Amino acid sequence: MNSFAIWFILIAILILAVVGILYLAFARATPKLNVTKFRTQWLAIENSFSKSNPASWHVAIFNADKLVDKALRESRYKGETMGERMKSASKVWSNANHIWGAHKIRNHIAHESDVNITYDISRRALAAYKQALKDLGAI
Repeated sequence: MNSFAIWFILIAILILAVVGILYLAFARATPKLNVTKFRTQWLAIENSFSKSNPASWHVAIFNADKLVDKALRESRYKGETMGERMKSASKVWSNANHIWGAHKIRNHIAHESDVNITYDISRRALAAYKQALKDLGAI
């Protein structure tokens, strides 16, 4: 083999390596979330939650659920629904049962008119949403 062929092969390998590295760096990377924005929104949810105001429990759970879904969408997890996006993110959850339980509570509140949840259940659901946001790198 002459030196031209060797140089050609080395350059081709180098180009393929650079393209491969760029692909791994950009195509698979999940976008960075705006932590300041998510923390601000999370603090607003926590501040709206009042032990003496049961109506605030439902609102806080709805808003926390929406915020986790927003983080999932901005992180580009696939799925048409939040449940599908949560499944796509299954490897991220430090406690998958905890976040799924919170989401089920939210669905229970959303789809049934006479739902009574306790303060402790609401507090645990919010703790699950907070951990989910931490798991996603949003807060």
